[in-house]
Amino acid sequence: MATRGSDLALRQTASVRDALSGRHRTIEVVEVSTEGDRIRDELIHRLGKTGAFVRALDEKVLDGDVDAAVHSMKDMPTESPDDLVVAGVPDRAPAGDVLVTPDGTDLDDLPAGAVVGTSSLRRGAQLRRERDDLQIEPLRGNVDTRLEKLLAPPLQREHQRRLDAEDEDEGEHPDAFDRTAAEWFDALNELERQALERDFETEYDGIVLAEAGIRRSGLFDAVETVRLPKQSFVPAPGQGAIAVTAKAGTDAVETIHNLVDDPVTRVETTVERTILAELGGGCIAPIGVHALVQGEYVQVTVQVLSLDGSEAIERSVDLPIADHADAAASIAADLREAGAADLIDRAREEADE
Repeated sequence: MATRGSDLALRQTASVRDALSGRHRTIEVVEVSTEGDRIRDELIHRLGKTGAFVRALDEKVLDGDVDAAVHSMKDMPTESPDDLVVAGVPDRAPAGDVLVTPDGTDLDDLPAGAVVGTSSLRRGAQLRRERDDLQIEPLRGNVDTRLEKLLAPPLQREHQRRLDAEDEDEGEHPDAFDRTAAEWFDALNELERQALERDFETEYDGIVLAEAGIRRSGLFDAVETVRLPKQSFVPAPGQGAIAVTAKAGTDAVETIHNLVDDPVTRVETTVERTILAELGGGCIAPIGVHALVQGEYVQVTVQVLSLDGSEAIERSVDLPIADHADAAASIAADLREAGAADLIDRAREEADE
């Protein structure tokens, strides 16, 4: 089973491996380097075609080197070879985004001109739409790296303050602090200790990440987070979901589907990805789509924005679950006619420039 080598990817793959493993079945995990992993200094939307973190893994599947590959679904292109199928979609983690700050500040309480980091065109446009006074700066790296970049400046300043105070008091316990620098350091969690050693170029007041990624990385309790409302910060299609791909017609497809697939998550992500595919925005336009199964209907929220967040085409509708894929395609067609196509074309032109 192929996977990227990041900590998050390995954790996601481990959950799939555990679900598939049995008395007569042993799952071997194969780490694969992808284009997205190799090009560290470019934002996701500049890496070329959609699927910078996906293609190398699926090539291993199609070549027969591995039986399956594990992906973050939001990274997957909507177009794929005919002989490649999504065999399993496990139960989805929380789909929304969170604002992470050093002290748990809410988005509305950030000061004018605050610097917020994100690697996503969608998140950047949504932030500008909600707070056009913020400064949006690029941010890349694995989940732990991004969190360390946020925490590094205030932690390093605090550490230096304590060291300076001890120097002034000639090694005695400084009256201004309840703990020595060493005691303060010992009370830090592992993420904070790593941040103390982190070099940084930009000082962020906050960063926006997927809640699922922080939770799956085991870091949710190590940082201060505020959930962003899904109505105004509509998640990326497939966010929070894992996709397990396999070659069509192989025994692996049925095995994975039977042991891993969650029907509700399958319906929700099918709706989201169908709308994305019909809109044609890929990774070059700010598009959010979130679906939630509610009985016989699927509640869907769609948001297509201009890159600067000043314009948006938005819809919230209920689709019949019995015909969810065709209904999703119809909604996408309506959105295109309502102006979404123009916003996507403009985003594509700006990306080309």
